[in-house]
Amino acid sequence: MGPLGTAIFAGIVGIVIGILIMKIAGNMGLDRSVEKANAIVEEANAKAETLIRQANLDGKQQVYDMKLQAENEIKKQQNKLRQNDTELARREEKVKFREENVRTNEKKLLEKGKELETRLATISKMENELQEKIDSQIVVLERVSSMTQEEAHKELMEAVEKKSEQEIAQYLHDAQEEAEVRASENARNIIAMAIHRYAQEETIERTVSTVTLPSEEMKGRIIGREGRNIKAIEQATGVDLIIDDTPDIITISSFDPIRREVARQSLETLMKDGRIQPGRIEEVVDKTRKDLDDTILKIGSEAVFKLGIGRMNKELIRMLGRMRFRYSYGQNGLAHSMEVAAFAGMMAAELGLNQNLAKRAGLLHDIGKAVDFEQEGSHVELGARYAKKYGENAIIVNSIESHHGDTEPEDIIAVLVAAADTLSAARPGARYESMEGYINRLENLEKIASGFEGVEKAFAIQAGREVRVLVKPDKVDDVRMVKIAHDIREKIENEMTYPGQIKVTLIREVRVQELAK
Repeated sequence: MGPLGTAIFAGIVGIVIGILIMKIAGNMGLDRSVEKANAIVEEANAKAETLIRQANLDGKQQVYDMKLQAENEIKKQQNKLRQNDTELARREEKVKFREENVRTNEKKLLEKGKELETRLATISKMENELQEKIDSQIVVLERVSSMTQEEAHKELMEAVEKKSEQEIAQYLHDAQEEAEVRASENARNIIAMAIHRYAQEETIERTVSTVTLPSEEMKGRIIGREGRNIKAIEQATGVDLIIDDTPDIITISSFDPIRREVARQSLETLMKDGRIQPGRIEEVVDKTRKDLDDTILKIGSEAVFKLGIGRMNKELIRMLGRMRFRYSYGQNGLAHSMEVAAFAGMMAAELGLNQNLAKRAGLLHDIGKAVDFEQEGSHVELGARYAKKYGENAIIVNSIESHHGDTEPEDIIAVLVAAADTLSAARPGARYESMEGYINRLENLEKIASGFEGVEKAFAIQAGREVRVLVKPDKVDDVRMVKIAHDIREKIENEMTYPGQIKVTLIREVRVQELAK
């Protein structure tokens, strides 16, 4: 029921109540009641009218609100319909565009397919024509040369191979001459100046440690009762003592040069002290080992200070000091490293490079030899590892890795260090080797040179620093000699270990004889 119906209902109820009251009042004869009833009726009528008017106003407001809400909803639906129409039109445009592209691409593909078919047909035709020509030429060649196809193919390959070898040999010869012309003069001046400025006595070192005894009686004291003393010395130092018939001499043998030096100094101390017994031996060896550690650090510090290369990690300095007791082909390790540092620094100064960095790289290039007898790996690998560990420059690490050609040099300083290492090892008197090793090296050198086709004889001369190769003149021409020399050099570098450098000389001699009668 709406507000208007409620108001009407209330009015009717009021009128009914008023009539009832009037009847009651009339029946009772009470005038006051009639008046009250009239008043009530009037009040009810007034309220009814008020309610009716309010109901009319509320109804009109509700109708207005509902109309406004309906209009807003209609507008929203219209806007949504317009948006849908726009989106639909846009999608239709896209579909039309894509359809157009598809039709265009299909057309292009059809055209390309036709073009490809045409080309394939042309190529097939050309292949057939070419094969016919090849077959006809093969028949002609076989008829003219009386050769089979296999024989002709073999002869052609041999001719191409020979021509290629000649071209390669000529190229190597030209490149070598050009490089020599460019580099010979500057390299000769720089190296000559470095050698001239660095004067040092020739190195001739012993290969074993020996201790001179004051008398033969001292041998017995060192051996001790039932060999107790010599066992105690060997156990405490980790070396082997060789006591033979050589008068007044004891030989110390060990793969570790530091142990060997500890044993040598300990024996000298024990002989001076006179008390040679197991307890005293252990005490002297411990003290000698501590004193030698201090000496090693001092030797390394003096080497760094002498070269003037600045601060260096203490462990690297200690390893340099250990190099003082390491020998290679009779050449002292620390002396060699300092010599390489000096050579590299001088050449760097002549080229306008960082002299201090070059000396530092030269000093540390063989640092791995300080530990290679007690750790697994080559001295190059160990040296590079320790240089990285203690923060050395990347150029120094590369100089260590490349000074034997294991890796490519990344900086010119690395090249200078490799050259300085060769100079230090190759100068007269720097190194020596055993007679057996010397003979084996000469035999291997001649064997390598003789293993190439066209070589008649090979001779190792100048103590293995040069190999002269005689080639067969009817099989090797002047141009191919360049390639053979190049191949011999590479094989020597890859398969042999040798101090300094080896010169390869090829000789081709043609003799013509006639007998006059």
